[in-house]
Amino acid sequence: MTNRTEPIRTVAVVGSGNVAEALARALGRSPFELVEVCARNPVRGPEVARIGGCAWCADPARAAAADLYLVAVSDRAVAEAAGALRVPEGAVVAHTAGCVPLEALPGAQRAVVYPFQTFTAGREVDFAEVPLLVEASAPDVAARITAFARGLSRTVLPADAATRARVHLAGVFACNFANHLFALGGRMLRQAGLPEGLLGPIVAETAAKAAAADDPAAVQTGPAVRGDRATQERHLALLAGDPLLETIYRTITQSIWETSKKI
Repeated sequence: MTNRTEPIRTVAVVGSGNVAEALARALGRSPFELVEVCARNPVRGPEVARIGGCAWCADPARAAAADLYLVAVSDRAVAEAAGALRVPEGAVVAHTAGCVPLEALPGAQRAVVYPFQTFTAGREVDFAEVPLLVEASAPDVAARITAFARGLSRTVLPADAATRARVHLAGVFACNFANHLFALGGRMLRQAGLPEGLLGPIVAETAAKAAAADDPAAVQTGPAVRGDRATQERHLALLAGDPLLETIYRTITQSIWETSKKI
């Protein structure tokens, strides 16, 4: 039996995706004991367990006893994966999703530990620099899960479902959409017979400059912020055969211009 007030010491990770891998890697180097990775995927499950230096279990119903079960699966699978666990009394079940409510989890000892970062299989991230947004079903659970999160990250913030959803949306714009634009830029270079690696320095400087600024809008450059209509028209002429890219160009150009007028 797990005491409901004692610190979290043992952890089981449920899942074998990118977030599960990052958690397993971080936990394997942390003060906590990663007792098991529980994942049905017979290839990825053992691999993630190897990364974390722990055992692998394929059946959630047979997961090892732990103080905390971190459910790191796709949003649509959170409720099913958590519901399949046999959880010792007093143990906490937490999911890691940005847009899934706390109520998707069973039991009274529920929590959320949402890592606000992009993860890719095989790529290491300094987890101490990953902001963790936490929520819990009760004050005692909040105290335990916050202490746990602070053992992994320097930045731990309380965030309810509505706040997490807004943070997740911000991440989609700043990460997913930005990366898509990087990919589109690379495609344009390839079409011009140039290596897309040419984008590397400008992408790195853009990200570094935005991260260092109090407001990335203040360091915006380019023809949109300058109101350079002549250059914009030349760009649109190059995109004339691709209505989708033309729409993206017009929409973002207008957004940059409207934003720049308010600074």
